[in-house]
Amino acid sequence: MLRRLVLASAIVLLAGGAAAADPTSRDPAKAPPGEYALDPRHASLVIRVPHMGGFSRYTMRFNRLSGSFSYDPASWQATKVTISVDPKSIDTEDNVFNRTVAGYFEPDKYPVILFSSTALVATAEGRGQLTGDLTFHGVTKPVTLDVAFNGVGPGILGAGTRMGFSGQGRIKRSEFGVTQARPFAGDMVDLEFEVEFVKK
Repeated sequence: MLRRLVLASAIVLLAGGAAAADPTSRDPAKAPPGEYALDPRHASLVIRVPHMGGFSRYTMRFNRLSGSFSYDPASWQATKVTISVDPKSIDTEDNVFNRTVAGYFEPDKYPVILFSSTALVATAEGRGQLTGDLTFHGVTKPVTLDVAFNGVGPGILGAGTRMGFSGQGRIKRSEFGVTQARPFAGDMVDLEFEVEFVKK
């Protein structure tokens, strides 16, 4: 009987926590001002590269990301986001190939892939284009990302404030001096990211 009571209490608690964690608004103007830091446990950057002219888009993921931004809902267009990616964290689900691909990035010489935003423009409700400078393999070039604001709300069990975003973009790796594995791997690289930030 006691075991059933404990189990029932846990289910109620988890259900309540899940409900409390839902976004309460998808209006960026309603997000509280302050400093936000990337939650690395809820952040992913997936890249896709055409394989042998387009038989498929070979998919990889970077596992270590960090970042932050300062937010003011009264001037959200002025938000400046900085994201750092560890090039050694590339994950192809093959440990040997991971080292091969990471080697293309020369991570000992260029230990960080860095994106620093320079402009944010709304394109539709809850959507926008984030432009910034991408520094990759020692080369810095402008990149534009399509971004969707997924909402703001409390964290698990109502703790803290959390903002979520999804987005995508595209770069040419040859423009950053990464040309290995051609023609087996294409030049165009699609970027897809899912990120959550927590108010400090």
